[in-house]
Amino acid sequence: MLKGELTDLNISMGRDKFFQFLRENRLLVPKSRKFTVTTMSYHRFFKHPNRIKDLTLTRPEQVWVSDITYIKTKEENLFLSLITDAFSKRIMGYHLANHLRIDGPLKALNMALRNRMYPDQELIHHSDRGFQYCHPDYTDLLEKHNIKISMTTKYDPYENSVAERVNETIKNELIVLEVLPSTPVAHKAVEQSIKTYNNRRPHLSLHYRTPMNAHEHPDFTLKKWKKVFRIKPTKT
Repeated sequence: MLKGELTDLNISMGRDKFFQFLRENRLLVPKSRKFTVTTMSYHRFFKHPNRIKDLTLTRPEQVWVSDITYIKTKEENLFLSLITDAFSKRIMGYHLANHLRIDGPLKALNMALRNRMYPDQELIHHSDRGFQYCHPDYTDLLEKHNIKISMTTKYDPYENSVAERVNETIKNELIVLEVLPSTPVAHKAVEQSIKTYNNRRPHLSLHYRTPMNAHEHPDFTLKKWKKVFRIKPTKT
C-alpha cells in the first residue's frame, strides 16, 4: 500500500526491511498477552469430525471458518463472532454481543449466508468444538443450506489457524486499543475495522490482493509457504 509513496521518495524497501524499520523505531503495535476463554467444549452436543485436514483450498466458499474472540471495553466485555472464507480471507459475517449465547454466532452465520456469492458450490463450515457451533439450532441451519460441518479434533489453534489469524488482525492491527472506552464505540470500531480489512488490507497469501477482490476474482492460486525444519545444535 505504501509502495507508490516510497517510490516517489526514492526509497527502496521490501516487506522485511520495512518491519525491521518499524521494530527499531518502536512503531509496531504491541500485542496483548491476556487470554480470555471463549470456547466451552464440555457439553452434551454432538461433535463433528475434522473434514478439512489436508484439504487444498482452490476457490472461495469452499471452506468457511468460524471463531469467537473478545473485545474489552471500560463498560463490559464483548464477544465478536466471525465467519471468514478460508480461501479469500473475506469476513463473510460477524456479530458483536455482550454474551456467549448461541444467537451471536447464529446472527453472524445468517449474515454470511446473505453475503454468499457462489451458492451452488459445495461448502464446508469449520469451527472449534464450542457449544455454540455444536448446538442443534446452529447445525440445523447449516444442514438446511446443504453446508457440511467440520470441527477441530482437539484444542489446537493450528486446526483453525485462519480464524485465529483473522482474530489477531482485527484486534491487534485495526482496532489497536486494548480497552475501548464504551460499547457503542466498540460496535463502530468493529464495523469500520471489518470494512477496512475486507476492502483495503492486502494479504501476501493472496498475492497482495484484498479479501474482497480475491473473493470476487478468484483467478489465482494461494501462495504456499515452505516448511522450515530447524535442527537444534548438539551440546559439545
